Amino acid sequence: MEEAGTGVTGLRRSFVDGVLHLTIDRADVRNALDDDVVAGLIAAVAEAGVDESVRVILLDGAGDDFCSGFDLVARNAPTDQRPRVGSIQRRMPLQANRLVQVMCATQVPIVCAVRGWAAGIGLGMALASDFTICAGDARFWAPFTGRGFTPDSGCTWLLPRRIGEVRARRMLVLGEVVDGATAVEWGLVHASTGSDALEAEVADLVERLAAGPTVALGLTKSLLHHGRGLSLDDALREESLAMELSSRSGDFKEGFAAFREKRPPRFEGR
Repeated sequence: MEEAGTGVTGLRRSFVDGVLHLTIDRADVRNALDDDVVAGLIAAVAEAGVDESVRVILLDGAGDDFCSGFDLVARNAPTDQRPRVGSIQRRMPLQANRLVQVMCATQVPIVCAVRGWAAGIGLGMALASDFTICAGDARFWAPFTGRGFTPDSGCTWLLPRRIGEVRARRMLVLGEVVDGATAVEWGLVHASTGSDALEAEVADLVERLAAGPTVALGLTKSLLHHGRGLSLDDALREESLAMELSSRSGDFKEGFAAFREKRPPRFEGR
C-alpha cells in the first residue's frame, strides 16, 4: 500500500491495488472545502485519468460528514481590499466548475461514500460521481437560495437529470434537505445502508470496479456522459467507435476466452 500526502492541507491520499483513495480531511469545519483542497482534488482526479495503474477512485470525507460545501466563512473574511468586480465568474471555471468537469470527464470510475452532510459543492461531487453510496442518516442539501445566491457546482445541470425537474426545484429553489432513504428513492444516489455497513458496502463496489475491464468501463462512462447531448445517430456512431476501441483491449480477449472456457474472467485493466 502506498500512502502519501497530496501536498495539500486538508486532503489525504492513498493508493492500493488500483484504487486511488481521496479523503477530504477538514472535519473541524465539516469538511468544507477551501481553494487549496479544490485544486488538490482537481489535480488528483486529472492525474488519475492518465495514470494506467489507477482503476477506480474512492472519494470520501473524514469524520462525521462528507462535505458541507465551500468554506464561505473563510472566503469572506474581512480584508483591507475588496476583490475586483467579476472575481467570481473569473474564478469559478478554474475551481468548483473545473472539479465537476474533471470528475465527469475522466474515464476512471469514481465511487463517493457519504456520511452526514453533503451540501453545496459536496452535493455537486456526489452527483458528479459514477456511484454514490450513503449512510441512511446522510443529508443532501442545496443551501444556495437560502443564503441569497444561486446554485453552482453543476447542480442545476446534474440534479434534474438525476431526479427530475420537479424534485430538483424542491431542492434548488426551496432548499429542501433530502435524507439518505429519500435520496435512494429519488435516484439521487445509488444505494443507502446503515452507518456501520457503509464502509463494507463501498469496499465491495470499489473492489468490483477495480477488478473490472477498465477500458470498457471507462468508455461506457464516457458514452453515458456525452450521450446526454447527442442525437441517436451521433450516439450510435460513438458507440461504434467505443466498441472498436474496447474490442482491441487485452480485457476483451480475456473476457472472450473466459466465456469460451466457462470460467470467471481475470481482467487486468489493459
